[in-house]
Amino acid sequence: MLDPFKRDINYLRISVTDRCNLRCTYCMPETGISLLKHEDILSFEEIIEVVNVAVQSGIRKVRVTGGEPLVRKGVTSLIESIAHIEGINDLSLTTNAVLLEEFAKPLADAGLHRLNISLDTCDPDRYAAITRGGDIRKVVRGIVAAQKAGLHPIKINCVINQTSDEPDALGVKEFCKNAGLEVRFIHRMRLDKGEFSVVEGGSGGDCPQCNRLRLTADGKIKPCLFSDLEFDVRRLGPFHAITQAIQSKPECGTFSRNNQFHNIGG
Repeated sequence: MLDPFKRDINYLRISVTDRCNLRCTYCMPETGISLLKHEDILSFEEIIEVVNVAVQSGIRKVRVTGGEPLVRKGVTSLIESIAHIEGINDLSLTTNAVLLEEFAKPLADAGLHRLNISLDTCDPDRYAAITRGGDIRKVVRGIVAAQKAGLHPIKINCVINQTSDEPDALGVKEFCKNAGLEVRFIHRMRLDKGEFSVVEGGSGGDCPQCNRLRLTADGKIKPCLFSDLEFDVRRLGPFHAITQAIQSKPECGTFSRNNQFHNIGG
């Protein structure tokens, strides 16, 4: 379906949880967050209903995100259900890979096509500091498991402060080159200040080409990350929420006072 600016909206990003097993400095406060109530989070059945309606509206590409999606119990069954929906030709998942060693093969068997993995440094001490306690060895084992499971391509999302020539970014770039991975550099975004730019090696942040909607863990369809516009699938129903989101999609992002990375999936 075309939005008012003739962009073909064919990509839906689905946040399945606001929970995460890391506390990255640019995503969550050190003290954690106020978590959604269990009853406020969409069930898998509700998510599948939204995806089915979205496909009828032209969605062909789906990405599952979080928080950290692998902490949501039964997420593999959700992937399997989405994979069986006729019309979806690109099914991916974004993860920090801490749990990926366990989940890589089940996800591949369920029908997942590919992965994006968050990795901002290859230095173990720096990784522990950025994630507030994460173990980079688990991430590396998860990447190896994903490669063995046949998930391809595997793209690495590396958040940078200023430039991809920063030491951490250069280390990630070298790691990806040696491991046969694709790397994308994402400039640190500030939602409330409207600070964003085009992803190096990707298409995110390029407003004239934006083709995506976002479904939050608590059931809001958002047409733009840098906007407070949202449409509740429980109140409006999936069809009207999706249709109104597409029709209301702004030409360009501005800023958002309400969105948070931990529950919208970035």
